[in-house]
Amino acid sequence: MIHTNVITTGDMLLMLLMGYLLGSVNFAILYSKLFKKDDIRKHGSGNAGATNVLRTYGKVPALLVFALDILKGIVAVLLCRLIYAGSNEILPCFAAFGAVLGHCFPCYHGFKGGKGVSTGFAVLLLLEWRAALIAFGVFIVVLLVSRYVSVSSMAAAVAAPAAAIVFHFVNNSVSTAVCVFTVCLGILCILRHSENIKRLRQGKENRLGGKKRA
Repeated sequence: MIHTNVITTGDMLLMLLMGYLLGSVNFAILYSKLFKKDDIRKHGSGNAGATNVLRTYGKVPALLVFALDILKGIVAVLLCRLIYAGSNEILPCFAAFGAVLGHCFPCYHGFKGGKGVSTGFAVLLLLEWRAALIAFGVFIVVLLVSRYVSVSSMAAAVAAPAAAIVFHFVNNSVSTAVCVFTVCLGILCILRHSENIKRLRQGKENRLGGKKRA
């Protein structure tokens, strides 16, 4: 445990790397390989995340993957806070972003992973729970209306930084570091949905619970 108020570039890179290595453990890929002798990335959208697991293998595996993706994000932030006790939110932000990057580009699985939505939600919940809950609420409302998980995720990716920025300027209850983190998280999430945006424009995106489109 390190008690310090002086944060170096080395500390930031170390926490980014730690979060990345934890986030690179992709449970969708591990589940498909261990229990199905398969690779989830060969099915559906090719995405290694809970939504594709749901469409490919069913509800129970999807819930398991979703829970574990959330858990690894929580572990990354809590481990950072344990190592650097008493430090501000800058280092946890680096650990959190590293975990999301790892989920999206896992070094253990050829750098082809998921969208980072569930892991992103988990780390945001620890860093700024109000923005996380607002984003979750937006996700649910948009999902109920559109039944597009991708659209709901992107709407949440916009709502989270917007909420954090409002809290920062209204009562200064959110740090600049967390604001920057939520903006970066939102940008990454939308960039990771570029293929979904393309399918939406072509009318080929699958709705949740709907018939799969060719």
